[in-house]
Amino acid sequence: MKLPRKRQYKASIPTASMSDIAFLLIIFFMVVTVFRKAKGLPVQLPTAKTTERILKQRDLSYIWISKDGKISVDDNLVSPRKVSLIFRTKIQENPALITSIKADKSADYKYVYRIMEALREANALRIVFATRKGG
Repeated sequence: MKLPRKRQYKASIPTASMSDIAFLLIIFFMVVTVFRKAKGLPVQLPTAKTTERILKQRDLSYIWISKDGKISVDDNLVSPRKVSLIFRTKIQENPALITSIKADKSADYKYVYRIMEALREANALRIVFATRKGG
C-alpha cells in the first residue's frame, strides 16, 4: 500500500505593507534625530563692549584657535598650511562664505596672524572674530 504524500506548503511573506513600514521608519528617524552643533576646541573668548549676532548660519564656517596653537576647522584639527587649501575650495563652492575665528583670549597673536594670512591667500576675505559680550 502506498502512503499518501504530505502536502508541501510554501512560505510567503506579505510585502504589501513594506512601503508603509519604510516611510514610518524614515519619519521616526527624522523626528528623533538631533543634529550636532560644531564643537571645535575649548577656547575662552575675549570680551567686547558691543557685539553683533550673525543670523545666517548657512554661510558661516568656524575656525577655532586654542591657547596652545591647535587649529580646528569645522571640528577637524588641521595644520596652518592646510587652512588655505580648505578655504580655497570652500570659497569656490560658496563665495558668500563668512569665516568666524574663535581664538582663545590667551592665544599668541602669531597663530591668529597665520590663519588670517592663510585666509587672505585663499581669498576668504569675509572674516569675523567671535567674542563674549562684556561690560
